[in-house]
Amino acid sequence: MAKAKKLPSGSWRCQVYDYTDAQGKRHYKSFTVDDPSAAGRREAERLAATWAAQKTTESNPSTMTLKAAFSAYIEAREAILSPATIREYKRSAKTDLQELMPIKICDLTQETIQQAINHEALTHSPKSVRNMHGLLSAVLQTYRPAFALRTSLPQKERPALYIPSDDEVRRIIDCASGTVMELPILLAAFGPMRRGEICALDSRDVSGNIVHVCRNMVRNDQNSWVIKQPKSYAGNRYIDYPDFVAKKWEGVTGRIVPLNPANISDRFQIILKHAGVPHFRFHDLRHYSASIQHALGIPDAYIMQRGGWSSDSVLKGVYRHALSNKAAEMSDIANQYFSELCNTKCNTQDV
Repeated sequence: MAKAKKLPSGSWRCQVYDYTDAQGKRHYKSFTVDDPSAAGRREAERLAATWAAQKTTESNPSTMTLKAAFSAYIEAREAILSPATIREYKRSAKTDLQELMPIKICDLTQETIQQAINHEALTHSPKSVRNMHGLLSAVLQTYRPAFALRTSLPQKERPALYIPSDDEVRRIIDCASGTVMELPILLAAFGPMRRGEICALDSRDVSGNIVHVCRNMVRNDQNSWVIKQPKSYAGNRYIDYPDFVAKKWEGVTGRIVPLNPANISDRFQIILKHAGVPHFRFHDLRHYSASIQHALGIPDAYIMQRGGWSSDSVLKGVYRHALSNKAAEMSDIANQYFSELCNTKCNTQDV
């Protein structure tokens, strides 16, 4: 620890090594306290020690606590990531893996991380656990890149999705007819557009029947609704809607739908009750749209482009589900064929 020296003026000065320049000259950081007493000396030495410790931490990020590393990681990306993503990162840093946060990242071990993940798995879904581990992995890759995580994670669950039938969609549209919810439902079911994209849609983004999806409404870390660019490149797209949908926005200027995503979700549940349709999410109308297009034989590449999916893994893993009424119809065709096969004369003759 650097020692303070008393100056002719009576003040205490403590110097700490800072850096060596290109000419080989050593430079020092000085801390001066005017108090001539022993307390002044201690204060000068304390200031110098604090600065030296902070400098060491900055030059060697692995000495940071995990909490500090999370904060630094998020702050460095606030200008480039979606406000919704930053909001989720901050929430995760505040509530997830809290037993690890006070630990210096240089002291983290695979065993410690595995125990924390096991603990989180008791109260969180596999998807949530995988998300929090994904953020942890990104932080450690940035501030402790030599540490390769090999954590065992909960097995992925097949999402339990509900895909409304043609009849249910008709009943929902009839129930919403003439209300502020009619157009959002049409845009989602026949686009398909997301809630945030619908709420951010402006009349300047519409030309005839074609909608340019180029904005999204999301919550930021202050819990306010903001309009931003789509999260992915694929999200910026053009959708050609049927005439009967395009007629609904004729004469509208400014925002096409005067709602936010939370309003849409709340009002949609009321419509479902009035229509006598089982509960499902507004987002599930996208499942309906993608599944119908797939059943009609439309190529995956077009479905991906229209829906704003950047990867076919999402389409195949989540959206390519047979509609319940279509599945029953296909089952009847298969069963009828098998019945006819087993009831031919050659199979029913006595041998």
